[in-house]
Amino acid sequence: MDRLEVDVGTLAVPGATLHYEVRGTGPLLLLLCGGNSDAAVFDGLAPLLAADHRVVTVDPRGNSRSRLDGPPVDQRIEAHADDAYRLIERLSPGGGPVRVFGSCSGGLTALELTRRHPERVAALVVHEPPAFGLLPDAAERLAFIEGVYETFRRDGVGAAMADFSALFGGRPAPELPEAHDNTAFFLAHMLRPSTHFVPDVAALTPLGDRIAVAGGRDSRTQAVHRPVEVLAERLGRRLLEFPGGHVGYAKWPEEFAGVLRGVLAGLPGG
Repeated sequence: MDRLEVDVGTLAVPGATLHYEVRGTGPLLLLLCGGNSDAAVFDGLAPLLAADHRVVTVDPRGNSRSRLDGPPVDQRIEAHADDAYRLIERLSPGGGPVRVFGSCSGGLTALELTRRHPERVAALVVHEPPAFGLLPDAAERLAFIEGVYETFRRDGVGAAMADFSALFGGRPAPELPEAHDNTAFFLAHMLRPSTHFVPDVAALTPLGDRIAVAGGRDSRTQAVHRPVEVLAERLGRRLLEFPGGHVGYAKWPEEFAGVLRGVLAGLPGG
């Protein structure tokens, strides 16, 4: 397959049908996006990495083209991790380990995937997962999330996203490439479950040599960045700096791809 060609597929999983895209040849690299995004958010990054990887992107269940089998329900990171595992099984049969990059709630998914199936993850780069439960002021942070959710229920998407901007220093959440707008689904069914999820750091610590923990250069002073600092410390890993902010891969894909490729190469399984 030519590296610029996009092979589109679907995968039936319990409760949903996933939309995924494959580019390039080489070691499999799974890119997992945040809970308000879909595979399109990697349209700038994926072709660059496809020069030397088989790059897989996916719409998370319930988002855009990955349709749920029934009515919308609250999303669990554990279910998303199982989806990622089933996708790896489809695209890399035989048990060989793969490389994974996960950002935002996709980072939580990637951590849970690694905990459950360490034999399938050779190298992981996790970028600003919103694991607010790791923070010393977790109760306050999670109360803020509950407030955003209540604003959504009472006043709608616009008002809730205005409140949500506090996580990004008071600026609006970044506008991203997307196949469809998933904001309402995110606020209703993904925001609370993802931010309440706490990675099993004790189980992940023995796997720390294959995990790189990263944050955005431009988001260092923002609340959304704080959990990754604690995660890096708890895992005994140096916090790496990537170009841009929370979604630097969308705004600065060339620079981001260069850093990500170097970080993966520096991990034992990369």
